[in-house]
Amino acid sequence: MRDRSLVSTKTCETIRLMIRPFAVCVFVFGCCIAVSAQQRPLITDDIDITPPGAMEISAGVDFLQNVKLPLAGLKGDLTRVGDIRLRNGFAPNVELQIEGVIQDFLAINSQTLPSPIPLNISGNSSNDFGDITVSAKVRLLSETRRLPAFGLKFGFQMPNTDQAKGIGTNQVNIFTKLIVQKKFGIKPGKRAPIANVYGNIGLGILSAPLEDFSQNDVLLYGLAGIFGVTDRINLVTEVNGRVSTRSGEPQLGTESIGQFRVGAQIRASGLRFDTAAVFGLTRFSPRTGVTFGVTYLTPVFVPVAK
Repeated sequence: MRDRSLVSTKTCETIRLMIRPFAVCVFVFGCCIAVSAQQRPLITDDIDITPPGAMEISAGVDFLQNVKLPLAGLKGDLTRVGDIRLRNGFAPNVELQIEGVIQDFLAINSQTLPSPIPLNISGNSSNDFGDITVSAKVRLLSETRRLPAFGLKFGFQMPNTDQAKGIGTNQVNIFTKLIVQKKFGIKPGKRAPIANVYGNIGLGILSAPLEDFSQNDVLLYGLAGIFGVTDRINLVTEVNGRVSTRSGEPQLGTESIGQFRVGAQIRASGLRFDTAAVFGLTRFSPRTGVTFGVTYLTPVFVPVAK
């Protein structure tokens, strides 16, 4: 029988060690500027582009209950500290993004023995650096009176985690999404529309951690809405997730997952604060959770691409 410990090859370990210092530097730089993001507390992508030369920085904390990690055979409560999202306006219709978590903390409630992969865990808890996602978003068509805006987002997830910690998969995954967005109730002099509705549909290619030369192509989806209550308060909601396209049971680490979120955004003192309740939609999703965060848009501080 093939040794499943091959999931942690020397190559993956070398890449992880090379990327981690760079990732830490990026996060430290981001945190020193401020703390913020755009669509927080939602995770569905919108089509709005950060002003060219400016940066939008988000930071948040997530508390998720009954998280399932089939690759490691673990279940528990996950706390994500420093959910960072950096968005830089590269051009009027192009935005670059970096997203990741500074530290994940897992309180283990149950464990399947023997574990599908070798683990390096002591006691009933574990912690690890989160995977980092690098992506670009392009607005292809601006919104008109009758037609919505269209855009495209594509990127990849780097293998920054240590799979032996039981939280991440330590795999390279790539994705692309089509974004559609329509705003309603735009009035002169108003800071934001009454309703901003947008959705995503796309493809994710997830590496199968326990199978050589194998992957799972998953359908990515998201539908979100931001509804203005006042000039400073918005109600937000969404459904977001992925669906395995494989017949039968998907490979470990590539299961179908989904969430429903409902919450609020509040603008104050040049910042946007947010919070949302999280509800799992599939067998492998967290049961419930809550997220808190804050977003800040910096002034233009780098030359704009022509």
